[in-house]
Amino acid sequence: MSEQQKKQNFLQGTALLAMATAIVKVIGALYKIPLKAIIGDQGFGYFNTAYEIYNVLLMISTAGLPVAMSRMISQASSLRHYNQVRRVYATARGIFLGLGIAGTLLMTVFCRQLAAFQNQPDAWAAIGCLGPCVLLICVMSSFRGYFQGQGNMLPTSVSQVLEAVVKLVVGILAAMALLRATSSVPLAAGGAILGVTASCLVSSVFLFSVFRKSYRLLPGSNEEADSFGATAKGLLIIAVPITLGSAGLQLLTMLETKIYMGRLLANGMTQSNADVVRGIYGMTQTIFNMPCAFIPAITISIIPAITSQLTLLRYEEAQQTEESAARVTGLIAMPCAIGLAVLAEPITALLGLYSGEKLILATSLMRVLAITIIFDSVVLVTTAIMQAHGHAVRPVINMLCGGLLKLLAVYILTGNPNIGILGTPIGTLVCYAMISVLNLISLRQLIPHTPSIVRNLIRSFLAACVMGVFCWGVWFGMKHLGISSRLLLCGLPIAAGVLVYFVAAISMKAITREDCLLLPKGEKIARLLHL
Repeated sequence: MSEQQKKQNFLQGTALLAMATAIVKVIGALYKIPLKAIIGDQGFGYFNTAYEIYNVLLMISTAGLPVAMSRMISQASSLRHYNQVRRVYATARGIFLGLGIAGTLLMTVFCRQLAAFQNQPDAWAAIGCLGPCVLLICVMSSFRGYFQGQGNMLPTSVSQVLEAVVKLVVGILAAMALLRATSSVPLAAGGAILGVTASCLVSSVFLFSVFRKSYRLLPGSNEEADSFGATAKGLLIIAVPITLGSAGLQLLTMLETKIYMGRLLANGMTQSNADVVRGIYGMTQTIFNMPCAFIPAITISIIPAITSQLTLLRYEEAQQTEESAARVTGLIAMPCAIGLAVLAEPITALLGLYSGEKLILATSLMRVLAITIIFDSVVLVTTAIMQAHGHAVRPVINMLCGGLLKLLAVYILTGNPNIGILGTPIGTLVCYAMISVLNLISLRQLIPHTPSIVRNLIRSFLAACVMGVFCWGVWFGMKHLGISSRLLLCGLPIAAGVLVYFVAAISMKAITREDCLLLPKGEKIARLLHL
């Protein structure tokens, strides 16, 4: 296979994974929005608490090991050392199973203790029902790492989408059935989690069926494979630094929940009210995560392009690609941020079905999180650029520094009765703002041809501000005309905003032809926009 073909296959695989990730995030949001309507804010708080504990164990189990596994399998495959491929898979599978069993036992056996630690005792059912997923995810990761090492991204992509669809269907049906049968919100939240467990089981069966066929076709070879000990050492050398960074941030997120729940209770709020507030905040986080899910699809796709240009010593081309990536990221992030900020009330009213004091709280939370999208997009694109240049440690350090600042801010702000839960998204905003600044400073220190990130975000920001004025004007006018339909109050301003932003972005030249070529069907888009 030629180098050009290899590059094309790699880029296609990357695009496939990015597309699957975006689809999964959208389905996940579609899952959580009706789920919240079924189990209520209190049950949704239990659901999110279980997920935060699960994510910590998930990061420890799967963040770095699949990457290490795919790298070592890819290296052995390129040398046609197929016995070593088998050894890497067998060794990784053993490590995965050990981590998975330990994580599953921790969540199922100590579910009540973990719920009490998070200051949400009634979340025990959701935590316990989610426990088996740790083992199932580890099993899936061993298969996915094998396929990715072979350069085959299709099974991973299909399994992710399949997993999301099963979670959507089974989770909602189980939550409805248990709530109707028991009238217990904690058990209904546990039923929602059963959808996640069922989805992991279905995905594992699918991956195993594909893996079995692929593994049988693996050619034989005469080389002597490394020992299990040497192979395990090689896997852990790669996996541990990645795992520490990923798991550390998830652990800080879990501690954040413990902190603000504890502070709310210390301020005199009842457990029931604190659980409801937790659920409202979780709902606004779900809305916040929807636009953020599309940014990694861009950053993932540019990493191989930048790496290739750097390898060929084409530094100016790499800088142009990096600045183009910043512009494309801004084109998506800026209107989402400004749009969510000015339309926070109608959006949370429609998606969260809120009214009265709950709507006021959800609107305030959403506005702060909306502005955070701007800094989150900067963090994602600058992190991708540093990774493409081979600087993987600095972004992790910057992220952990921001995470620690977030915990401090949340502790101080939520302890003030006049601020309360609003201190949590403010802490998130402060966190990502700090990471953005640290990443921009790191770019100047580490990269000789430093891309101008901020300058290339300004035009899309200005276009989004113009859009925001029109969106707010349409919504304000409709509201004072007496229109009460939540769908119309949300949908018409968004539709108007899309048209205005499209015109403003083109008029301000916020996108170039080179930017379009980074996108799927880029040439057609460029021709359509006359670029």
